[in-house]
Amino acid sequence: MAPERPLEETIPEAAFVELLQEHSGSFIAICNALSDRPEDRWSKRHFQQLASEAHTLESFLDDHGAKFNRSFSLVRELAASVRWLALVGVSITHLESRLESYGLPAVLGTSDVALVNASFVSTKRRLATWLARLFQSQRSELERLGLTWLDKRLPDEGLAPVRTRLRLPRNVGQEEITDESLRIAEVASKYLASCGMFEAIGVQRITDPQTRHTRLRATCKEEQARVYEATVHNLQSMYDTYIKNTVTEGRDERLPRLRGHLSAALHLLESVTFLSHFVERYELDARTGGAAAECIAKLVSRADAEDLILNELLFWANELLQRGRATAEELLTAYINLQELRVELPDNLRLHARPAALIVNIVGRYGTPVDMEVAGHRCNAGSILELLVAVGSNPDARSYVFRGDIHPLRDIAALFESSLGEDGLENLPDALHYLRSS
Repeated sequence: MAPERPLEETIPEAAFVELLQEHSGSFIAICNALSDRPEDRWSKRHFQQLASEAHTLESFLDDHGAKFNRSFSLVRELAASVRWLALVGVSITHLESRLESYGLPAVLGTSDVALVNASFVSTKRRLATWLARLFQSQRSELERLGLTWLDKRLPDEGLAPVRTRLRLPRNVGQEEITDESLRIAEVASKYLASCGMFEAIGVQRITDPQTRHTRLRATCKEEQARVYEATVHNLQSMYDTYIKNTVTEGRDERLPRLRGHLSAALHLLESVTFLSHFVERYELDARTGGAAAECIAKLVSRADAEDLILNELLFWANELLQRGRATAEELLTAYINLQELRVELPDNLRLHARPAALIVNIVGRYGTPVDMEVAGHRCNAGSILELLVAVGSNPDARSYVFRGDIHPLRDIAALFESSLGEDGLENLPDALHYLRSS
């Protein structure tokens, strides 16, 4: 019986050059094809093919530990850089092709549509310029290592078709609520909350590089960018799960219009995330003395990348989202059944932290705004902090007024009728079953 081979062996660099030559052909072919192509003719399929080939090459290099090898680490980082910039191109060209189907030209008007399209053109031009530099640097590095940069090109007919990503609905933590009107009100309410989130960021164009860098470090580092993207992505997923292709959507043209705003903002925020990752990975590499950071900084300056992040991508993401605010407000008014609920607290009960948390959970379940008023003090009943401040400021009050959609108010009334759950959550009525795990 032959002895088992070890799980890991060291491959000589000369032997790896031969392997890399075999596995870099497709990447070289798409780089050559795009190098010959005018920058204004780089399509979504080109960017997607480039991202795919760069990812394949990067994965091959990672599988062989290139990141930790002096000879091949730069090859790996250049491939990764190409991938992240190509992903920005995929999102931008997709949005460019879908702007009309999202219904945005009618909302923006002729002049603003021209500005948006000019931003797309400018963004693609920058990406093409940066990528061309990366291609040339990658070629020089591969040839230095002894590889041959083959003179072959991937023709357009050789590009893989653009495939739609299939993903399950993002509905973790969402209750099965079948009331369509309530879901529409929830989407509209959360849309307005998203608008508020971006208002709080204070998105504005900044020309001074250092001021721009400081602002981005404070409000749009990669981890923050991912939160912005996920917020809008989750909202779009909720729309697609509960509203898209329904009879109601077919009857109310405001609904697909709102989704158009969501989708446009999402594609721009995807690009913000990709480019923020690109910038920060090389800032980290620079702090640790990595040679790749110095090379890539010469090809794509941090200031130029941050200018694109803030002054184009994030600026228009916020702008297109805010343009949908009026539509969301109309939908919220149209699909919410506003009611007022007055409740009296028995002498033997107190509205302390535990029952207050149950009220917050009720409001959160339905996702529509609910206000609570006590002794003339109004607060957001979906915020535990605001609720406790209002109650704590009026400890002797026994009367409370809730205003909002009938669905959460109905459950709040049931909670008060059930002694605010103080007799044990297991004794709550079946309508409040979701609170038993609170």
